[in-house]
Amino acid sequence: MTDSSQTMTASSRILPRTAGLGLCALAVLTVAAMAGPRSGALLMIGLGFGLVLEGLRFGFTGPWRRMILQRDASGLVAQMVCLALVATAAFPMLASHPGELVGAHAPVGFAMVGGAFVFGACMQIVLGCGSGTLVNAGSGNLVSAVALPFFCLGSFFGAYHLVWWTELGALPVAALTGTEGLALTLVLLASVAGLAMALADQGKRAIPARYWLAAVLLAGLAILHLAVAGQPWGVVYGLGLWVAKGATALGADLSGSAFWSAPGNVERLRESVLTDVTSLTDLGLIAGAALAAFWRDGLTGRIADHPARAWVAVVIAGFLLGYSSRLAFGCNIGAFFSGISTGSLHGWAWFAAAFTGSWYGIQLRPLLGLEARR
Repeated sequence: MTDSSQTMTASSRILPRTAGLGLCALAVLTVAAMAGPRSGALLMIGLGFGLVLEGLRFGFTGPWRRMILQRDASGLVAQMVCLALVATAAFPMLASHPGELVGAHAPVGFAMVGGAFVFGACMQIVLGCGSGTLVNAGSGNLVSAVALPFFCLGSFFGAYHLVWWTELGALPVAALTGTEGLALTLVLLASVAGLAMALADQGKRAIPARYWLAAVLLAGLAILHLAVAGQPWGVVYGLGLWVAKGATALGADLSGSAFWSAPGNVERLRESVLTDVTSLTDLGLIAGAALAAFWRDGLTGRIADHPARAWVAVVIAGFLLGYSSRLAFGCNIGAFFSGISTGSLHGWAWFAAAFTGSWYGIQLRPLLGLEARR
């Protein structure tokens, strides 16, 4: 290839990708003009989440899978590092601004634990948690693109029935707070990291440089999200809200749901989606992942060749991801990541249940035709 042809090829790649960056910047400015600078900032934070997760190939489902199958502790340890960084900032922020900032605190109960277990299994079936499904769908993964609308439906119906499930029994909300709470959280995170390292095979303990970078960047974005939004990073609520808005637009009556008829949720149903914190970061996350994938690979799709039973499993698992995450008060982000980093004990219960469920989900994937039998 000649120098001129190489230059033309490089230009043909750089120009549309630069245009993609420009479109994202225009979208942020448009949202800021329509809904205010706070909304624009949240959309930009969501873009950052998507760029980091896709651009640095960092996530939550994959590291758990590699820990279980390959005894590779690197990704799981990086998650603990990221959580420690967020907690170190979030605990004092919550303590100093009790009326302005809230943590991702929820009760531990039968539905919560069961929901986390089901979520852990299903996220391994589709190879995507809450954020992972959005990232993978944005970057062109066909399995996640199919699972995502059913995830949204599941989130809506899970919220619709949430009160009935929580009435099966739950403990009072409990959260670690203050200096002692932060110290205990850091000890627990270090203990999980240490256990993972002890169980890992030789040569699978070192954390790659991109994981270190991703942990630091994600932590910074999560802390910024807490400061701007007044609440921790979440994913699932926005997905169910989109379906609820669509249902009410079609004339559906949601007054039969204690969740969707609650005053705060009724207000969100009436307002623009551009005023909802979780919706903004979800949309930004999808766009950021799409931009990162486009910049790296161009317009290349990821074709999945699976039998019919695999696609049926993807649809069912997608729905259960949404439904179970509502019962569990969040996914890997809202419950595990944000719960633990803001002191909620339900985050630790979620982690234990979902990690156990992940083991079963990994065993199911070959049976469902989603990968070759090991």
